[in-house]
Amino acid sequence: MDNLEYINIDGQTADFPMHFHETFCISLIHQGIEQIEFEDQSFFSEKGSISITNPYEIHANPLSESKVALKFDTIYLSGDLMKYLFEGKNITFENRKINNEKANLLFVQLTKAMDTGNAKTIELALHRFANAIKYHSQENMGTHGKPHFSDFNEIDLYIENNIHEKFNLDDLSRMANINKYGFVKKFKATTGMTPMNYILMKKVFSCKELIDAHTELTDVAYRYNFTDMAHFSKTFKRFVGVSPKKYQTHLIEIL
Repeated sequence: MDNLEYINIDGQTADFPMHFHETFCISLIHQGIEQIEFEDQSFFSEKGSISITNPYEIHANPLSESKVALKFDTIYLSGDLMKYLFEGKNITFENRKINNEKANLLFVQLTKAMDTGNAKTIELALHRFANAIKYHSQENMGTHGKPHFSDFNEIDLYIENNIHEKFNLDDLSRMANINKYGFVKKFKATTGMTPMNYILMKKVFSCKELIDAHTELTDVAYRYNFTDMAHFSKTFKRFVGVSPKKYQTHLIEIL
């Protein structure tokens, strides 16, 4: 069950910037209206509905109601685990919203099972939930692959291999053999994100994988060259929805 986790977001009052996850993200909305914005379309999921994004889909989550704080739970499910649950099939969700009371109930049961830490209980709840949402899925003849970076594959590899370091646009644009402003414009046109937005996203999700009950968060902040703990916490919350401290506390509670 290492390829499965969930997080509770209570009182979301800021937009999520453009980003992507390597997993399926399945959210049950408890309060407010969630908006998922892709390049050419938007989806809205209200209280009592389940929203889904597929792996590597670049999207943002702007707040659709500024006066109503968003509250939801999100389950992160790896592509490999989803494939196992669907008997070896690669699947995708074209319909991003599910309105089904049984699926909602099984979603809640799954999160409660995950709180127990009991592998058999979790697996049983997971199979039940997967069975409830399978009718909303389609078989994907390909696989969910990382976004294509075209001319920026070398830049992407450099970022991956040096994720702990500081980056600046001058160095990256020189690597791409293009002026800084042209580099930013072309990178965004290719990836849907600005270079610095992409780098911060990669840093945060790399940090997230390191956090456990015993992690010194200050050490992580400085290891990844954030200015200070406040900068790390603010950036982490922008992409994850909770502060690193709250994320760590959640991990401790379910041990």
